[in-house]
Amino acid sequence: MNLEKRWWKESVVYQIYPRSFKDSNGDGIGDLKGITEKLDYLKELGIDVIWLSPVYQSPNDDNGYDISDYRSIMADFGTMQDFDEMLAAAHERGIKILMDLVVNHTSDEHPWFVESRKSKDNPYRDYYIWRDGKDGHEPNNWGSCFSGSAWKYDEQTQMYFLHLFSKKQPDLNWDNPIVRDEVFDMMNWWLDKGIDGFRMDVISLISKNPDFPDGIPGINGYASFNEPANGPHVHEYIQEMREKVLNRTDNMTVGECSGVTLEEAKKYASSDGKELNMVFQFEHMDVDADEGNKWTDKKMDLRDLKEVMTRWEKGLEDIAWNSLFWNNHDQPRVVSRFGSDQKEYREISAKMLATCLHMMQGTPYIYQGEELGMTNIHFDTIDDYRDLDSINAYHELIEQGVYTKEEMLKFLSMKSRDNARTPFQWDDSKNAGFSDGTPWIKVNPNYAEINAKEQVGRSDSVFSYYQKLIRLRKEHDIVVYGTYDLLLPDSKEIYAYTRTLGEEKLLVVCNFYEKEAAFSVPEEFKDAECLIKNYVDDNWGSEGKLRPYETFVLKIS
Repeated sequence: MNLEKRWWKESVVYQIYPRSFKDSNGDGIGDLKGITEKLDYLKELGIDVIWLSPVYQSPNDDNGYDISDYRSIMADFGTMQDFDEMLAAAHERGIKILMDLVVNHTSDEHPWFVESRKSKDNPYRDYYIWRDGKDGHEPNNWGSCFSGSAWKYDEQTQMYFLHLFSKKQPDLNWDNPIVRDEVFDMMNWWLDKGIDGFRMDVISLISKNPDFPDGIPGINGYASFNEPANGPHVHEYIQEMREKVLNRTDNMTVGECSGVTLEEAKKYASSDGKELNMVFQFEHMDVDADEGNKWTDKKMDLRDLKEVMTRWEKGLEDIAWNSLFWNNHDQPRVVSRFGSDQKEYREISAKMLATCLHMMQGTPYIYQGEELGMTNIHFDTIDDYRDLDSINAYHELIEQGVYTKEEMLKFLSMKSRDNARTPFQWDDSKNAGFSDGTPWIKVNPNYAEINAKEQVGRSDSVFSYYQKLIRLRKEHDIVVYGTYDLLLPDSKEIYAYTRTLGEEKLLVVCNFYEKEAAFSVPEEFKDAECLIKNYVDDNWGSEGKLRPYETFVLKIS
């Protein structure tokens, strides 16, 4: 059994999307000083690690994931001195900082790319992926994550460059050893500054098949941007990173691995320590997609979710470590997605979803506002959206006649990344206490009811419930290290599983719907201790049924 104790297995990570967290200077944009100001709030919640979405210098085409200088701070967010002060203040409170490492691509305004596009024999040309066209068209049919082709024709040298994301995010050529050394040097620079590790953006895409074969076209005629995932040298390059960078300090690494399979994940995150500590996989984020198309109002079948989660829990057992998440900056709010954002059930379902995730084996990630049960937002017009992915998909799918405007606005209100990016709801004052200025994106109007000020200190709030879940993780090794086993795989309403460590055993029970569900507590748990529950009374599991969105965790030893 994989019982080697490591601090990053026992940690709870909190993701901050800096633009939307806290604005300290009234310009409507969250910043580093705003984060420093709110560290005591995070300390009170009980988290151990902050994963900081990108704060580097960037033209901001894709909200900072297009970097023009890896060793400078975006002016919107402050200065390097502000960063150093935030890092020191976090460390004083025992909170570690994970930086977002975005090295599959840079901005087209990065000095490397500015040089690269000047001529075919420029020394920086080979820092990026340039190819001639094929029969007057793109080199292959790979699509960009943000719609259209992944290739852009550049008049200056009459060749195409690859961009798996926006046209302003050209892909780096990791097959060039000089590029790898540049990246490793930059990573070491940040580790020398004292940061505690990296969340690695789309790291599974860095190695491309040199033949650039066509892929299977999707609804827009292009192959998925994931086509190059898990390429021929990806493990070799990450092992080189481990040797030249990561082995220098006791840090934490998590790779965002779009297109990852379970078998590949065993290599990326193997406990032999050659590559990364864990990966983010996204199979459970596709259970409400329609054959790869997320722009749909399809509801998930709970059995599909259980199958995916269980396959990863059991598949990585004793081999690698899981990362656990419902939310991040690229996903809609989970309470609106898999729970209920209706007033009657919002808090109870938010607690149920939290229990289901935090009691599994793996390191849990909380996305800002998740601990308050923040919900999706409803925008009436495309003009209110700021997310490139949403805006491009809206125009493309309407132009192609796939959907009407009304349908696309409905799907955006359910699935847009901007659902996660509305300002953090601090209190019930103007702009939810996020900013004295005009926020860069609209505040969710429900901030008067849902905000941190109202929840901190209220014993039955979602915030207090998250505090308790985090505390249980610190108090009980079984929550971190126990093995996972699914119960009731065929139930359409109930997600139940056990955790086992030595003589100890947990039973975790979650009703995912707002109707009652038949359930009897197994005989062996009849006299168990209840560690946590989301209804205030002690009637958990009585009368052979679960109430709407009911959850509880029982422990025997």
